[in-house]
Amino acid sequence: MSEKENLEIQINAYGNVLAENDNVGMHGPLVDSEGFPRNDIDIYKVRQARQQIICLQNNHKTLMKSIEELMHKLHAETRQEEQQNLTQQTSQLNINGSSSDNSEEMDATVNGLRPVVPIVKITHVDAGSPAERAGLRSQDRIAEFGSVNADNFNKQLSTIGSIVSHKRDQRIPLKVLRNNEILDIVLIPQRWSGNGLLGCNIVLSE
Repeated sequence: MSEKENLEIQINAYGNVLAENDNVGMHGPLVDSEGFPRNDIDIYKVRQARQQIICLQNNHKTLMKSIEELMHKLHAETRQEEQQNLTQQTSQLNINGSSSDNSEEMDATVNGLRPVVPIVKITHVDAGSPAERAGLRSQDRIAEFGSVNADNFNKQLSTIGSIVSHKRDQRIPLKVLRNNEILDIVLIPQRWSGNGLLGCNIVLSE
């Protein structure tokens, strides 16, 4: 995550260079209407900034893929440890002569019926936004956002933002808590008529 933040700082710095040069951006023309190099911008700095941004964005994309893979691995290891602990508890209960009712309750927990802990909350959803089209509503609490859940979430909204930006036009599975119900929702971040890729406000869950 530190490497990610460092890359983003560098990308923003080179982005500021482009902004200082008449907001030329990544694709603005470097020549005037007559085909001569523009004299209102520093062409050398603009070209250098564009090249650095391309390289840094490629590095950022590769790093985000590694982060996502590590989160999947951490999640799998955590689940495996929980399964082992619960299995040991079940064995101990059987050894101590626990009733069949207790055994059934433990089996239900092993099979995945465990408390679902929300990590973020939706406070507002814009009409016509990707969030609304996915079925999200204000006050929905999200327990799983892609590969992120209570077991591996670092309580930084930038983590959610990174997933959204790198999953643009791709499906992100969500596990949503609404009125004591658990819903499986698929969210697809994408450009729309409003701001951002989601069209909703997300805060940390209390």
